[in-house]
Amino acid sequence: MQKESLLGKNLVELQAVAQQLHLQRFVGKQLCDWLYKKKCTSIDAMTNLSKKVREQLNEKYVVGCSLPQSMQESTDGTKKYLFATGENRYVEAVFIPDKERATLCLSTQMGCKMNCSFCMTGKQGFQNNLTAGEIVNQIIHLPESNRISNIVYMGMGEPFDNLDHVLRSLEIVTSEWGLAMSPRRITVSSIGIIPAMKTFVEKSDCHLAISMHSPFHEEREKMMPVEKVYPIADVIAVLRDYDLGLQRRITFEYILFKDVNDSETHVKAVAKLLKGMRCRVNLIRFHEIPKIEFKGVDPLAAARFRDSLNEKGVLATVRASRGEDILAACGLLSTKEFVK
Repeated sequence: MQKESLLGKNLVELQAVAQQLHLQRFVGKQLCDWLYKKKCTSIDAMTNLSKKVREQLNEKYVVGCSLPQSMQESTDGTKKYLFATGENRYVEAVFIPDKERATLCLSTQMGCKMNCSFCMTGKQGFQNNLTAGEIVNQIIHLPESNRISNIVYMGMGEPFDNLDHVLRSLEIVTSEWGLAMSPRRITVSSIGIIPAMKTFVEKSDCHLAISMHSPFHEEREKMMPVEKVYPIADVIAVLRDYDLGLQRRITFEYILFKDVNDSETHVKAVAKLLKGMRCRVNLIRFHEIPKIEFKGVDPLAAARFRDSLNEKGVLATVRASRGEDILAACGLLSTKEFVK
């Protein structure tokens, strides 16, 4: 019989585990503390539980954690970790230290179905969804776990294609019985799957980032097949209907491709789409990928695009590139070489 993982269960579910074993409900809270506060890796290490209780738990359950298999460190201090998620299945997570901030970019799927033409993860194809436990595992079993100040769901995969497990992981990360992190320090990125996006906006208080990359339907469709089903104009129209308050942020991610989407015409179209909307455009210089035709813009071109958007009333910034030398920057994550 395959044992069930405790990691990824919420407080109510862990209380149910306790009751199924004829234990008091408070054992569920103790399990939460061991899993999410103390980051325990084995049931036997849960020393405030009696030996008999630990034996009962061991019969049916395992913690279900996975420690990093390897690490690569960039010249800029960025670290990329490889986590196993099953036999010959791996995902990557990236730790990005920056003065007083330290951001973890985590993955939600092994591979991706979305097939965006500029992304190495998309070129890998799709292998499987990560469970809530496998998502949270990247946080609590990262060696720098205690240093993390911000989390971005921007690694491998499309979070809204695995919405149930993403929401479950966010519950664990933000609840007092879990990691107790403020949702204002968490951003979930998506290409704009509208039904799932609506559910996320209604059920979570975390920030939202939408991958735009072009304001023009036909051009975006060539880069991102999702545009055929969920056009960026429709995504923006849906978001305008929500009152997200002053504390919650919407960001539009925009990778700049040389001589493709970096013209003044594009600036004007982006400004028109976002007119009057409280949001930010995060400009990203494309990192060139083998066998992909796109080229990146130089820093001056990115700055001109940013300044032109700002002049038109759209808040825009250029994201600093980190970890490019270890393939840890935006769009470069892939575990294809580990898939057999």
